[in-house]
Amino acid sequence: QVQLVESGGGLVQAGASLRLSCAASGDTFSMYVMGWFRQAPGKEREFVGAINFSGRTTHYIDFVKGRFTISRDNTKSTAYLQMNILKPEDTAVYYCAARREISNTVTYTGVSEYHYWGQGTQVTVSE
Repeated sequence: QVQLVESGGGLVQAGASLRLSCAASGDTFSMYVMGWFRQAPGKEREFVGAINFSGRTTHYIDFVKGRFTISRDNTKSTAYLQMNILKPEDTAVYYCAARREISNTVTYTGVSEYHYWGQGTQVTVSE
């Protein structure tokens, strides 16, 4: 199994950028689809985007397309979520998640489709 630790969250103003990292350990990182989710207060956890095992294929929720970019460095066992032009409605706890799969499929958007989760990192965007 794999253990995940997110970092990089913080408090920023609207329009700023942040890069979240998700460091993995315990298993071969390159055998996993990596997903990013977020959960705002009082709301359900929602899918943000995912990247396949090799990093060649990505998938995003429409609301973040063009602003957020997911990447991974398999040599460092780390996935990234680059967030640009942040908006107050992006405020949430951000989680990375892993699904053990080697394919080009990245359309796993449900919480139950991922097997391992990090503890989350808070992102707060002020007006």
